[in-house]
This record gives sequence, C-alpha cells and structure tokens, in this order.
Amino acid sequence: MQREGERGFTLWFTGLSGSGKTTIAEIVEKELRERGRRVEVLDGDIVRTNLSKGLSFSREDRNINVLRIGFVANLLTRNGVGVIVSAISPYKEVRDQVRRRIIDFVEVFVDAPVEVCAERDVKGLYKKAYAGEIKEFTGVSDPYEAPAAPDLVLKTNEEEPEESARKVVEKLEFFGYLEPA
Repeated sequence: MQREGERGFTLWFTGLSGSGKTTIAEIVEKELRERGRRVEVLDGDIVRTNLSKGLSFSREDRNINVLRIGFVANLLTRNGVGVIVSAISPYKEVRDQVRRRIIDFVEVFVDAPVEVCAERDVKGLYKKAYAGEIKEFTGVSDPYEAPAAPDLVLKTNEEEPEESARKVVEKLEFFGYLEPA
C-alpha cells in the first residue's frame, strides 16, 4: 500500500565492477529504511542468479538482464516503492531504454578508474580478465559506456562511501522522493 505523498522511484547505480555500487546502495538502503521508506534492492549479481539464470555475458544477454531488472524496477516504482538498482549495466542504449520506461528514474554513475576497481577486486575477476581467463569482462575486454547525462556522478576514488551515499540521499531529497531529515 502506497503511503500518502510517497512516490516510488528507481535509483539506478551504474559503473564498473568494483566501483562501489553495492557498498553505496547498502548505505543508502539503510538510511531510507531508518526514515521509514519502503525500499527494495535489485543487485545485479543477485538478480542474475535468480531472475536471469542461464544468461551469458554476451552483449545481447547483458541487455536482456538489464531490461529484466528495469521491468521489475518499473513495477515496484509505479506502486510507490523506492527501488535501488546496483548493476554494471554497461551499455548506454539499453540504460536509456530503461530510463524512458521508468518515469521516476534517478541515474547515478559510480565513477572509478578501472585500475582502482581492479585494486579493490576481492573476487579476483580483474586478474582473471587481464590474464584472458574471462572473456567479455566490462572495462577490460568489453566496453563500459559511461552515461552522457547522469543525475549524479560519484567519484569513489576521491571520497568515502558514506560521503557518496550522503550525496545520493541529498539528490533524492532534492527531487522530492524523500523528505529532508
């Protein structure tokens, strides 16, 4: 049930693997829940396991995955839920397609140099990608197309996750999706 005056929204974090999308999304989620906001998180890795199982990492399958995430986000958003999406979503065209479908859409580019992301990589994926063991790895052997006009850019190699999350919350307040604290 939608609360009085509460508009749904999709907060879409995009950026390279290791840029800080999930970390910032978790901090923002906690803040929104503490403020009594209904929130659902659609994390790219979790969605891929449950909703998009069997898809490869080809361009076509990545686009299908992003469109599926967008479909679910749109359903939740139009029902008054705050949706936080954390997904690499490397291709501009399909991100823009999702943005056109979701009226209340806030795109956040989590911007970190690939070298920084590789240093942060706890799963060792970049090491495998640089060694040629992982094909079509975004930022290494497959492109990442940065958003042309995101609503917010977070330079996560220059600020702590809490500072980035604060900027996101302030943007949600500015757009009227969240009452100021």
